[in-house]
Amino acid sequence: MMNESIRALEPKALWNHFADLNAVPRPSKKEERVIAFIKKFGEDLGLQTQVDQAGNVIIKKPGTKGKEKETPVALQSHLAMVHQKNNDTQFNFDTDGIRMKVEGDWVKAEGTTLGADNGIGVATIMTLLASTDIPHPPLEALFTIDEETGMTGAFELKGGLLDAHILLNLDTEEDNELTIGCAGGVDVTAKGTYSAEAAPDGIKGFRLSVKGLMGGHSGTEIHLGRGNANKLMNRILLENEKHGIRVATIEGGSLRNAIPRESVASIGLPADNVDTFTKDFEKLRATITSEYKTTDPELTIELTPADLSNKVMAPSDQGRFLRAIQACPGGIYRMSPDVEDLVQTSNNVARIELKDANYTVMCLTRGSVDSEKMDEANAIKAVFELIGAKVEFTGGYPGWTPRPDAKIVKLMSDIYRERFKSEPHVLACHAGLECGILGTNYPEMEMISFGPTIRGAHSPDERAQISSVQKFWGYLLETLERV
Repeated sequence: MMNESIRALEPKALWNHFADLNAVPRPSKKEERVIAFIKKFGEDLGLQTQVDQAGNVIIKKPGTKGKEKETPVALQSHLAMVHQKNNDTQFNFDTDGIRMKVEGDWVKAEGTTLGADNGIGVATIMTLLASTDIPHPPLEALFTIDEETGMTGAFELKGGLLDAHILLNLDTEEDNELTIGCAGGVDVTAKGTYSAEAAPDGIKGFRLSVKGLMGGHSGTEIHLGRGNANKLMNRILLENEKHGIRVATIEGGSLRNAIPRESVASIGLPADNVDTFTKDFEKLRATITSEYKTTDPELTIELTPADLSNKVMAPSDQGRFLRAIQACPGGIYRMSPDVEDLVQTSNNVARIELKDANYTVMCLTRGSVDSEKMDEANAIKAVFELIGAKVEFTGGYPGWTPRPDAKIVKLMSDIYRERFKSEPHVLACHAGLECGILGTNYPEMEMISFGPTIRGAHSPDERAQISSVQKFWGYLLETLERV
């Protein structure tokens, strides 16, 4: 079994807990099995274990000898994982365990997301809870639910359940980073209808696809300039509208927090225009692939004949819809003027569904300045309201205000310098972390986020660096010993 090679890695206890965790399907909104798994884990250890009304699991462990009376430290990770797979991968996230493999210094999955985000953090906490020889203060392990699609667990965690004054969030993906602040976010959803009609006589059907993009995390990787499949698909359709393209269906992207890697459209073309369209299409394909050759070298744009079984959009509705998508901002909206290299505000045009006279456009707007975040969200709302769509804001969550003078920041910075003879990168990030939400009910708690190096989170290219996990593990142990 390929997962057995994972169990031989060091630290063995951590990787074995990760393998056990990855055998449990844990999609967001369907976390009953992983909640039961973690609950049983705590109970089997004889530790105080509870599941709150939201489904968060809290496990408390006394301090080791000589540390019994120290102030508790909270360790927090989330249970859900992003479910993404390549189109040619046969895999059912509701029933199958993740199939893992070792490639050099990396652990990867076979054609799917790995679940290292945030499974490595969960496995790390499990290892500490099960340990008998690691010195530590009293521990309060907090396993939250639904972080990837709404942060419901963090929102519904009540005050008074934790006694800790320090919380270590294990959900950062660069091992030289200490994250002390993050962006807030809001889901923007536009829904509308259009007039659908039978394709005129003389129309030939085609399948247009955009695929092979890098994708990735729509927060931490939005600044890398990677292609967005939904925006690129719309560009192709709009620039070739002059050839009489008729759009029947569009399906692109998946989760809000993943930069869309693929989009597929069913279109029709007047038979007399196919040759001229094909020439212009080839030119545009070459232009786009050249533009993205550095960030997305595997990008492919394909046009193949196909049956046109669905009705097509009325020309006037189609024109308005394509122009709205074109006008909808995607990517970086503004860089921070105060924090070097920090994306302050951005938007991800995450998913587009268009079929049978209905369309849905799903975005995730992020910002570390709430007023600016909502300004961009309102700009998106205005664009779609102009074409008659109904726009809703849901799932909003606050940012996490940095406290660079906190004692835990100083301690962990000092330990990092001593252990690794270099400076840690203390920063605020553009991702949404649960710390900002947790801080609403625990305002006095000092928080910091760190973790091992993970690449390609939220995509099938996700991978965790083995040597970095070892580095992170030793760093965490010394922190617990000295905190």
